[in-house]
Amino acid sequence: MRDDGTLDDPYAPSNPTTDTEGGTSAERTTAASRLRAYARDLTGRRRAQVALATGVVCCLGLAATAQVRNEDADAATRVASPSTSEMAQRAEQQRASRSLDRTAAPSASATATPADPDTTAPARKAKPVRPTRPAPVAGLDRAQMENAEAIVRTGREMGVPRRGLVIAVATAMQESNLYNVASGVLPESQDYPHQGVGWDHDSVGLFQQRSSSGWGPVGRLMDPEFATRQFLSALEQVPGWQQMRLTDAAQAVQVSAYPDHYQQHEWRATRVVDAIVPAGR
Repeated sequence: MRDDGTLDDPYAPSNPTTDTEGGTSAERTTAASRLRAYARDLTGRRRAQVALATGVVCCLGLAATAQVRNEDADAATRVASPSTSEMAQRAEQQRASRSLDRTAAPSASATATPADPDTTAPARKAKPVRPTRPAPVAGLDRAQMENAEAIVRTGREMGVPRRGLVIAVATAMQESNLYNVASGVLPESQDYPHQGVGWDHDSVGLFQQRSSSGWGPVGRLMDPEFATRQFLSALEQVPGWQQMRLTDAAQAVQVSAYPDHYQQHEWRATRVVDAIVPAGR
């Protein structure tokens, strides 16, 4: 309390100053100082807050960038390095594929790689192809044609010219009608394969040769090949037989009671020989 009886103002400055229209100069100085201090404090806080916010944002950005990089690295790792389960699955598939190739795949490699000659099975030999037998011609049946073939085959083995083959076939046509005939006079001749029985003395076989005249044993004369050899061997002993008429050459060997009958068979015999041995062979 002042002496004048008034109370002291607790908020009044300790040193009295002169009042002015805008307040005392001391009051104005103090207020300005406070404002400047407050402004500096506020500015510092804001700078600190901005710096803090900036730091937080930077940290968050770095964290996000790191996370993205980590995720990219993880993805790349997953692509480049499959997981254990994936590797196991792939290995299982490969084993199954190899197993399937071994059990079900055709042996293509065997055909591509030459086999060991020591382990190769021997090649099968091709079966010989039988020559096609000529069909009967000139009115002959199969048995007659086969007998004609036996005459021609034997004559070719002996090297007899084609003309001799025609003479031999024509002679057999006249003597036995190209059948291997046994003799009713010689029952022994019937013990051999034959195609009929004749009664012209003891004459037998394709050329009706007589054992009693020195042509050979009965059993041998019943063999078409042997009988043919006997006839052609005698024909080759006839001088100039190749220039003779067919009937004369045959008669020189057979000495038949009908010497001209052989001639009628020349055209048929020629056709048969041509069917068995084509011209040029």
